Amino acid sequence: MKTIKVIGGGLAGPEAALQAARAGCDVTLYEMRPHRSTEAHQTSDFAELVCSNSLKSESENTAPWLLKQEMRLAGSVLLAEADACAVPAGHALAVDRVEFSRRVAERIAAEPKITVVREEVTSIEEDGDHITMLASGPLTSPALTADLQRLTGADHLSFYDSIAPVVDATTINMDRVYFKARWDKGSADYINCPFTKEEYDIFYDALIAAQEVEAKDWEKLDYFEGCLPIEEIARRGKDTLRFGCMKPVGLRYPGTEITPYAVVQLRQENLRADSYNLVGFQNHIKYGDQQRILRLIPGLENATFLRFGQIHRNTYINSPTLLTETLQLRAHPQVMIAGQLSGVEGYTESIAGGMLAGRFAAALARGEQPTPAPRLSAHGSLVHYITHTDAKRFQPANVTFDLLMPLEEELRKKIRDKKERHRIQCERGLNAWKAWLAGVPEDVAVPA
Repeated sequence: MKTIKVIGGGLAGPEAALQAARAGCDVTLYEMRPHRSTEAHQTSDFAELVCSNSLKSESENTAPWLLKQEMRLAGSVLLAEADACAVPAGHALAVDRVEFSRRVAERIAAEPKITVVREEVTSIEEDGDHITMLASGPLTSPALTADLQRLTGADHLSFYDSIAPVVDATTINMDRVYFKARWDKGSADYINCPFTKEEYDIFYDALIAAQEVEAKDWEKLDYFEGCLPIEEIARRGKDTLRFGCMKPVGLRYPGTEITPYAVVQLRQENLRADSYNLVGFQNHIKYGDQQRILRLIPGLENATFLRFGQIHRNTYINSPTLLTETLQLRAHPQVMIAGQLSGVEGYTESIAGGMLAGRFAAALARGEQPTPAPRLSAHGSLVHYITHTDAKRFQPANVTFDLLMPLEEELRKKIRDKKERHRIQCERGLNAWKAWLAGVPEDVAVPA
């Protein structure tokens, strides 16, 4: 049996390593931190969450819910640890970042089949007696990026990803804010900072006048549409924030029918509830201006910020031209790509990609050809997107219903209710996924 070399200790790498080890494979897990850090990481911990602490919706029959349900059925280790250290977040799964990383590290340390090596990998071995998996993430080191470019012969694309500001909970003026989940969906775990029109106008004017951080030599101002900085969104029109991260709908003042003009939501960071992050407030503004502008948010007039927002570069390969549905490089099938480097976007998607890659790698190590995830499933739909979409317009993607197999035209005409359509898509996806886990061929498995 071949050994497996996993490069990267973020989310995809540890999940892949644990999956492969659980399948009986010997795995070496490489992580360059603390010897070499990145522009975004603050620690050398495994599974460090550098931006939000949310793993998205747990509302039944949503696309993120379907992806997580599939992961639970397949025994995702990191998702199990996320469930174990969840913090209140309405209808979303959010975790205590520190506890999550600690628990993942414990799982890795307890696995005798995994050897951890703390050093930077600068070259890729595309043949030999092992499978090499790159799960080095969106901030892959320059040397490894250059070698991957040499190996693939393709240019990398780049976009910006985000880190939201975090505020000390004890410094929030609770007299000016209220707890509520949008449309009262789930528990009221979000702190809502409501704006009047006058307050919003002052905030908006200050935001668009803010001084941005100067771009470094390694940066290219090519933002990813799904993760724009708030000042960039604001420049597109005075009301764009009110239809985005500051959307007030479904957040009426408690006990009234009155809706604020705009709202900033704060989401709990950890189990102690001593810090909150500002949802959607990634930005590329200098820290001094950030503090001044963020204190214009009602309730944060005297707030202490434990961390300011940042924007940092992400890199990913052009997967439609390079990658197979089993996450192998077409030209070098013993090299695999997992996580955000493959073009999936989001924490949950990265773990899911690592879980698939670990299962695929274990099959390859045994001399077997792995079977792609079923197209009807959330996993299969995500992989289908990154390996089949238009290569010239390829951008990283979250799991959404747009990626899932649509219902047949006759059924779509018959069922007008979107929620019912989504329920059927989820039911089909789960049935196909269960069949795949049981080893039933996709053309034999019958959807609901």
